[in-house]
Amino acid sequence: MAMTDPIADMLTRIRNAAKASHASVSMPDSRIKREIADVLQQEGYIRGFSSSSDSGKPILS
Repeated sequence: MAMTDPIADMLTRIRNAAKASHASVSMPDSRIKREIADVLQQEGYIRGFSSSSDSGKPILS
């Protein structure tokens, strides 16, 4: 299933995880998502993030 708006999907995943009191959330990785996560971290909205490859697919968590 193709996502129409991957940035909105990223922000929605973060919001939903925060409301459910989850310590972390995983999503498909991309360069722009890493840059957005970096800004969110600098501004104090998230504590941190990491990028990894799971079975060949890049994951941001």
